[in-house]
Amino acid sequence: MRHRIAVVGGGPAGLTFARVLYRHDHPVTVLERDPAPDARPPGGTLDLHEKLGQLALGKAGLLAEFQALSRPEGQAMRILDTDGTVLRDWQPRPDDGANPEIDRGQLRDLLLGPLDVQWGRGVTEVVPGTRDGVLVRFADGRQETFDLVVGADGAWSRVRPAVSSATPHYTGVTSVETSLDDVDTRHPDLARLIGDGSMAVYGVNRALVAQRNSGGHVKVYAQFRAPLDWHTNLDRHLDLDDVEAVRSSLLALFDGWAAPVLDLLRHGTAFVHRPLYVLPVSHTWAHVPGVTLLGDAAHLMPPLGVGANLAMLEGAELAESVAAAPGPGDLDEAVRAFEEQMWARAGRWAKITAAGLERLVSPDPTEALALFDEVQPS
Repeated sequence: MRHRIAVVGGGPAGLTFARVLYRHDHPVTVLERDPAPDARPPGGTLDLHEKLGQLALGKAGLLAEFQALSRPEGQAMRILDTDGTVLRDWQPRPDDGANPEIDRGQLRDLLLGPLDVQWGRGVTEVVPGTRDGVLVRFADGRQETFDLVVGADGAWSRVRPAVSSATPHYTGVTSVETSLDDVDTRHPDLARLIGDGSMAVYGVNRALVAQRNSGGHVKVYAQFRAPLDWHTNLDRHLDLDDVEAVRSSLLALFDGWAAPVLDLLRHGTAFVHRPLYVLPVSHTWAHVPGVTLLGDAAHLMPPLGVGANLAMLEGAELAESVAAAPGPGDLDEAVRAFEEQMWARAGRWAKITAAGLERLVSPDPTEALALFDEVQPS
């Protein structure tokens, strides 16, 4: 028996779920609100963990292709003091494949493969328990029913209200993202400063992180503790679309830091405001037949390298459970069992990442260094 399955969201969680179902010859409808795969920038690079994201890709039959695309050298990590002194410089071993990096765009294209995604299908509401199954309403006024709807549509999920009243809350930490292109040619000094992977500088309640992507592209994140309305709560209103005004504001915020470090902001292009939100650490819900959640829709947590990995593994595990469920009753029991497993594992990681954010953007910068000393190989 083939269940009518839809997954809302074409990110790592939704595409991994669909790709594993595809491998099991089970049809699945992928609903994505973006009009095309390249409708907006895909974001930075991801380190896929051997026992999380890579395990998921193995279940999808894509591990070898991932290994050909990934950058093991991207596991390198440098930490500098605010005066530019190198405090730590971790380099991966030549055979280290524990957490290689891959650009989000490359991962998306790898997972898309033969999948038939319905682009431009924005979901507005999901209604479980109708006579014909779970009703999905779309922004264009159409509607469709399914036996199972999987919400993999991120922090502000339109599927989540069907199972939970929880909404994300602000962590108190804001991130402003910028980027550098062709860094090895245009900014060779910064390229050497960053190295092959990531570089971070931690100060009092603030941090600057630079992350190398492929093709000489570097993402830079200025992180700091501030009220959510920090940009309007100044002597003058800060227009977040005014590149030079944002640059000046950030340079003032990091005033006194080493000039080479501040060059990451001086040479940045557009700036994107990204306040960090999370769901409650132990977010669960009373099981609702026909609807479930994956990834950020289920357990939004601080972006410390775990969220996408968990989301992909959850997608792969749920797909295997769905493919093995012969009848409607079996499908519901499979989803229920999956949720119990997901909640337990995600709850543990949510606690770890919440504590990690507190230490990384902290009144005491030595806390950040101590955290890296605990997690980096000696």
